[in-house]
Amino acid sequence: MPPHARGYEGFPGTIGRTVRESTRAWPRERRAPDSAPNIVVVLLDDMGYSDIAPFGSEIPTPNLDRIAGGGLSLANYHTTPVCSPARAAMMTGLNPHRAGFASVANSDPGYPNMRVEIDEDVATLPEVLRGQGYATFGIGKWHLTRDALMNDGAPKHTWPLQRGFDRYYGTLEGCNSFFHPNRLVRDNTALDVAELPDDYYLTDDLTDQAVSMIKGLRANDSRKPFFLYFAHHAMHGPLGAKPEDIERFRGKYDEGWDVVRERRHARQVELGIIGPDVPLPPRNAEPGFDVPAWDSLPAEERELYARYMEVYAAMVHSVDESLGRILDTIEELGELDDTIVIFTSDNGGTAEGGAEGTRSYFSRFVHIPGIPKDWEADVARDLDLIGGPRTMVHYPRGWGMASNTPFRFYKGQTFAGGVRVPFLISWPNGFGAGGVRHQYQYVTDVLPSLLDLAGLEHPGERNGVPTKSVDGFSFRPLTESPDAESTHPEQYAEFGGNRGFYRDGWKVVTNHAPGTPFHDGEWELYDVRTDPNELNNLADDEPGLLKELAEAWEDAAWRNTVFPLGASMLPGRRPAEEELARSVRILPGTPKLERYRSSRLTSLRSFAVEIDLDHADDDAGVLVAHGDQGGGYAVYIEDGRLRVAYNEYGRMRDIDGGALPEGHHLVELRVDWQPDFHVDVHLVLDGVEVGALPGVWMLVGMAPFSGIDVGLNRGGPVHWELHERHGSFPYSGRLHHATWTPGEVADYDPAQVAQAEIETAAFYD
Repeated sequence: MPPHARGYEGFPGTIGRTVRESTRAWPRERRAPDSAPNIVVVLLDDMGYSDIAPFGSEIPTPNLDRIAGGGLSLANYHTTPVCSPARAAMMTGLNPHRAGFASVANSDPGYPNMRVEIDEDVATLPEVLRGQGYATFGIGKWHLTRDALMNDGAPKHTWPLQRGFDRYYGTLEGCNSFFHPNRLVRDNTALDVAELPDDYYLTDDLTDQAVSMIKGLRANDSRKPFFLYFAHHAMHGPLGAKPEDIERFRGKYDEGWDVVRERRHARQVELGIIGPDVPLPPRNAEPGFDVPAWDSLPAEERELYARYMEVYAAMVHSVDESLGRILDTIEELGELDDTIVIFTSDNGGTAEGGAEGTRSYFSRFVHIPGIPKDWEADVARDLDLIGGPRTMVHYPRGWGMASNTPFRFYKGQTFAGGVRVPFLISWPNGFGAGGVRHQYQYVTDVLPSLLDLAGLEHPGERNGVPTKSVDGFSFRPLTESPDAESTHPEQYAEFGGNRGFYRDGWKVVTNHAPGTPFHDGEWELYDVRTDPNELNNLADDEPGLLKELAEAWEDAAWRNTVFPLGASMLPGRRPAEEELARSVRILPGTPKLERYRSSRLTSLRSFAVEIDLDHADDDAGVLVAHGDQGGGYAVYIEDGRLRVAYNEYGRMRDIDGGALPEGHHLVELRVDWQPDFHVDVHLVLDGVEVGALPGVWMLVGMAPFSGIDVGLNRGGPVHWELHERHGSFPYSGRLHHATWTPGEVADYDPAQVAQAEIETAAFYD
């Protein structure tokens, strides 16, 4: 071969002028070792420690019993206080702040610990496994892409396929409706679905897709192992379940959370999940976290609150059935013995439903300074609607306390209730039934443990660039011996100023009050070997140890990019996001705009929507729609009349603009912000106001949750009765375009409020 020949570099055969003078060769096939097992990781959202039968629950979970009975229950497994950090830690093996996730994947205030993007020099678990011959499937909730990057015009470098998955089906959002999910994504494309079946249920859909991916792989490759990451939207609010599943639990929770806690605690002792000397703590009593005695509640409140828990239990049952379908599929393929299965939760049970719970989740789930005292965090709805597609419900925090039995507090806190969750693992061909393990382990240990169990090495690089070192440790020794030492002797924690540090059975922790200084006087000290539910504060008895562990937290915080404290709670957006708040003209046939992109046009500000159309007498349909049953607005024509539906978190407000004559028209919906989170809504036809709604509640926080539609109302309907009559109700006339023009920003916008407080050193001291 002459020296100037090109294109033969790296070819392992030989090249002559003819085939007779050459030897052929092929690139080496990338295959996992023959012994490499399939891997299934099932991650739940906001599920507490006691919510499954193997950890004490009364809810039947036969498939989880099957996993626990044939494998191990890690009773001392810990995670992060909230969801995105846990997902980042599990997917990368890095501590969450090092991975850039001090909080959920929403705002980006401009600090390294809150980039809310997995860096290019970090290898994810699916990337590592795919690089070693695995098929990689992602299902369900992603929540590792910041919300400004979820729209169709944004770069996709943080989407699942770009971070190691061959296939993906789910939503990039942090929560969703179980009946009309907002913006389902298949691989790299948002699905444009106008109608869903009447019996649609998200968990079933996700399970169908997971089963299909597994079957499709095996039909085409008999040997390639697969990694299935199934991240449920359950149990995150808004809660929703199938009617037949709710009916299964009707009346089961009438005795209330106090009785449920007692029974779960007794069952945990019986199962060996906790020791017989571990007491059940008193009800949470701290301000803002307190729970009343069930028997002290009026009868109508007990009836309502029990309904919420019936829905929650029905969702747990559905998750167990989902797992059963996946296990049955793998078993039918003859591969269950060669499959590692992990089941766990991203954080503990939540108190976000408040003391009373809610039937209007998006009005309850509002974290904006200055919300007025008469704000309606629960819009009353008929009891029979609870858990169905017309309500957005969440249970009262008393049930969150029961979920976290036997621990104190909730999601978002560094006490055990926020960070200690169930963990099951099985692998029949790798290790047998081993019962319960009580050694401390942490969410960062999942990646190195799976690689170790599968006999695989971390490559130490990604796309030719050295990767950040993994912080977790393999817990394989626990699978080999119940007497093995914990492989994770110490760990820091932090979220929203709540701090914690664990070392060799001792733990310091804070319950930080938002807006107050961070100081060492907040620390509490617990010996969690003898006091796992953190009841006996030893800070005064062991000041030297307290100081040592507090200093250890400080050192770990600097080593893991935790500072500056307060960044995770600071509103902030990249300057480039200003593009999302520019006036936009939308043509009919445009896919539904993504939620966050839509919100930049309307949230915490005045705005106007101008609709240009030609109308004939028999034309009808939705002109524009933004939102769903959780809150939103729509302009439509029905029976020849121009109308506005304003869904005030579940309460319908209507404007009848009168008969619409034939011809060309400009219809304007104008929404003007008013003090105390109210708006005035005006309907204008050809320059003349034809109707108004003065002083209705502004849609804030995550409402409207579904994005903007022009010419129909896809997915979750703004107006339920209209949806029942017409479905998505496409407009039959000539709709030219609709233009959203953002107006004046309200003076209670949280970014403005926070900036003023920072400048006066009043908020993040």
